[in-house]
Amino acid sequence: MNMEFNVRGMDFTRAGEASAKIKKALQLVGMEVSTIRKAVIVAYEAELNIVIHARQGILTLFVHPDRVEIIAEDEGPGIPDIALAMQEGYSTAPPHVREMGFGAGMGLPNIKRCSDHLDIDSRVNSGTRLKATIFNNINGE
Repeated sequence: MNMEFNVRGMDFTRAGEASAKIKKALQLVGMEVSTIRKAVIVAYEAELNIVIHARQGILTLFVHPDRVEIIAEDEGPGIPDIALAMQEGYSTAPPHVREMGFGAGMGLPNIKRCSDHLDIDSRVNSGTRLKATIFNNINGE
């Protein structure tokens, strides 16, 4: 199963819709609860990163029997220093976004924590592509 969602920058009224649909889809196909929880966190954080930082992007879900893959591709400013962006609390979110309660600098660290494998490719002034893989825990742990 594949699902694709268009995400618009600064569209906070729809932020989280894609990750909510991903949760329902994973429940319907019978993924383990722990896999669903991790995938939803990854999807939500990736979706919010597009909303906060990019003009637009696409969030794609690929469901395999043994794993879930989430790819977020955006047309945004890119990440000049990925290692710095991976540090908890580091944020480039503008003040008006922080005033709404977003942009605390936990997005990428949360994605990494919930992923079994994470690849990030980013080009300054072009955009970012993030691919997170979560293996389906068949023991339900």
